[in-house]
Amino acid sequence: QVQLVESGGGLVQAGGSLRLSCAASGRTFSSPAMGWFRQVPGKEREFVAAINWSGGSTYGVDSVKGRFTISGDNVKNTVYLQMNSLKPEDTAVYYCAAGKYYSGIYGWDYWGKGTLVTVSS
Repeated sequence: QVQLVESGGGLVQAGGSLRLSCAASGRTFSSPAMGWFRQVPGKEREFVAAINWSGGSTYGVDSVKGRFTISGDNVKNTVYLQMNSLKPEDTAVYYCAAGKYYSGIYGWDYWGKGTLVTVSS
């Protein structure tokens, strides 16, 4: 089992920045990939970004490209999401995920409880 704990969410004005963190514990060696998703009530959860411990990263939502940056520390088993130039439409619960990566495909096995990001206009 892998446990994930997110932190760093909160209220920020449009144009501001936040840095989310997700610390993994437990059998982390079984989950060499970590990522971020977000969800707005009433909508499907959407993929934001992911990173694998081989050094590769990928971004899902086009609207975050150039504004959000995912990074990780595989010694600390922690992944970060630096969010800049935040917009009200970035308001969501952000979830951390851990899983596997193979041949360009991620598979998610574990989820955190989420952290709320609210961007005011």
